[in-house]
Amino acid sequence: MKGKRNTDHAPRKQGGKRKQTGKKKPTGRELLAEAILKIFQQTPKVIYNYRQMAKLIGEETQAGRQQVAEVLYLLAGECLVVELEPGRFRYNSLGTVAAGTFQRRSNGKNSFLPEDGGEPVFVAERNSRHAMDGDRVRVQLFARRKGTTPEAEVVDILERRKSTFVGKLQLSRGVAFLITEDKTLSNDIFIPKEMLNGGKNGDKAVVRVVEWPESAKNPLGEVVRILGVAGRNDTEMHAILAEYGLPCAFPGEVEEAAVSVSGVLAPDDVAGREDFRAVTTFTIDPHDAKDFDDALSLRRAANGNWEVGVHIADVTHYVKSGSLLDREAYERATSVYLVDRTVPMLPERLSNLLCSLRPGEEKLCFSVILELDGAAAICASRIVRTVIRSDRRFTYEEAQAAIETGRGDLGNELQTLNRLAQQLRKERLEHGAIDFDRYEVKFELDAEGKPLRVYYKESTDANRLIEEFMLLANRTVAEYVGRTAGGRKKKTFVYRIHETPNPEKLENFATFIRRFGYKLKTGGSKSEITRSINRLLDSARGKPEENLIETLAVRSMQKARYSTENTGHYGLAFSHYSHFTSPIRRYPDMMVHRLLEHYLAGGASVPKEKCEEQCDHCSEMEQLAASAERASIKYKQVEFMSERIGRIFDGVISGVTEWGLYVELNENKCEGLVPVRDLDDDFYEFDEKNYALTGRRRKQTYRLGDAVTIKVVHANLERKQLDFTMES
Repeated sequence: MKGKRNTDHAPRKQGGKRKQTGKKKPTGRELLAEAILKIFQQTPKVIYNYRQMAKLIGEETQAGRQQVAEVLYLLAGECLVVELEPGRFRYNSLGTVAAGTFQRRSNGKNSFLPEDGGEPVFVAERNSRHAMDGDRVRVQLFARRKGTTPEAEVVDILERRKSTFVGKLQLSRGVAFLITEDKTLSNDIFIPKEMLNGGKNGDKAVVRVVEWPESAKNPLGEVVRILGVAGRNDTEMHAILAEYGLPCAFPGEVEEAAVSVSGVLAPDDVAGREDFRAVTTFTIDPHDAKDFDDALSLRRAANGNWEVGVHIADVTHYVKSGSLLDREAYERATSVYLVDRTVPMLPERLSNLLCSLRPGEEKLCFSVILELDGAAAICASRIVRTVIRSDRRFTYEEAQAAIETGRGDLGNELQTLNRLAQQLRKERLEHGAIDFDRYEVKFELDAEGKPLRVYYKESTDANRLIEEFMLLANRTVAEYVGRTAGGRKKKTFVYRIHETPNPEKLENFATFIRRFGYKLKTGGSKSEITRSINRLLDSARGKPEENLIETLAVRSMQKARYSTENTGHYGLAFSHYSHFTSPIRRYPDMMVHRLLEHYLAGGASVPKEKCEEQCDHCSEMEQLAASAERASIKYKQVEFMSERIGRIFDGVISGVTEWGLYVELNENKCEGLVPVRDLDDDFYEFDEKNYALTGRRRKQTYRLGDAVTIKVVHANLERKQLDFTMES
């Protein structure tokens, strides 16, 4: 059985023609030294004389053996080998020992990340000791020659991280393997018959690696879960969740705990809450949403100002701290939104029934009540627990129609809120918020989950209305806890922070956009830079390069995350910001609700260390969920395009690498690769600085952002990969 095949997205050699630029060709003696060191590293405990070493590397002539002897003494002088006795040498493995994380890659480019934050160190497969991706390991750092790449050898596996893999079972003549496209594993997993656990040829399965003997090429595994027949929608969605270690269902005991939660509102539940049941209140959500965790209310204040209520489901009333439901919610940390389904953080009895702010039902909320004047200036605010009754459930499309016409139920209220939201947005942008307004890829699916149409949705006034009031509520609760007076010590809180961009990334982005005729200020104050970014985004709006520029602008930014250390939110231009408005689907919002309740009651600051640990966990789970969501979109895009092989589309180059060009199609935003090997009219060289491939002879250049026409030639669902060729 062969190991994993090369993927089409991996760099490929092109008949040895690739030109080495900017490097001095090594001399014969340097090549000889590298060959000798390689043997020493492979056999660090073996002692060699010059004749034995010469024979191993094929230097059988007298002159060759003499040169080997000279190089051995040279390496000894550099302390890379040790002369134990006259003429007998052994590898000097007494280098530094370090602990850290092992990163395994299917292309053999494994690396070691030191715990002290140093630079990654290359670990050859022969020196990996079969460590798995994410394992905590101890390594021996090799002594190295000046100008060579540092290397290390794994000497001990301290802690195993990942042991399960997802793939397709392949059974043949009594032999079984898991064929996996996991980018961290270059070898398929061997599965003994007695460990198949009912798995059949062609099944998608989750396999646990139980052993990887030193002498074995393939790890040994056991089937722990059968996902179903490969290619079926449920199978593939479950496979994506399993790939990222995310659950697809709740344990039975968690479902039972949800059933046991009472849905009856007793007088004690309502006592002490502000009563908004008679105030005009409604929700606005996507048409297929079932978990309505936020509602808006609107009424005139006695002084003529507008009172806007941002009402958030009081999830922590039902989910008690430390309970089974709470522990499960914390482990998940977030709901996961795949193309065809939602994997909720809380069981549906809570997320879609008890906590969901459904129309016509009395619901308990945690609310931010804001008093705004006609110019949307905030005159007063308060954070209170409430009871509400939603009058109407709007979809975004219905709310947009009401905003545009003023007709229908609550049309006037929606127009008023929209006017206030527009003023809030205008003020936020003037204060330095970045105006990202990206599209969302959507699918129309049939009953079996097959994609019938791919389209993309852009934000409307209805979307921005909800966004502005949620932003304002989140900012208000963060300021309530985070702003202190009189030198008082700040209390521990959960902030949503977004740090300033990496200067190097921002400078690279500015350099790139100059070829489109745009300018970006990368120096000066924070507000000057953000205003420059907004001018750039405005200038690109409606142009062919709009999406590309916005994508690269996002990539130049840091990732937002949760932390108890408040550094502000760069993208929103808020000095204080938190997540309070989505406790049905985000655990940090539940943390914020509990902290608010504690501090509103006069409680002392909670311990910071545990809270920060929870923040880190939630940030990590958020990234995993986002990766799974992207994988499901990619899978459905490839599935959709698999029925369009041979079709021609217009697109834009969205990525440039040494192994090819990524092209995003204008019509449906599907992305595929034009492999460099298929650009057969010339030998193309990768220009990393200018995001380009340039032909050596004809000087034809393909740059990031160029408009191109392609033909769809292949769709690989296992790899979630589309292959294109250029059309002239």
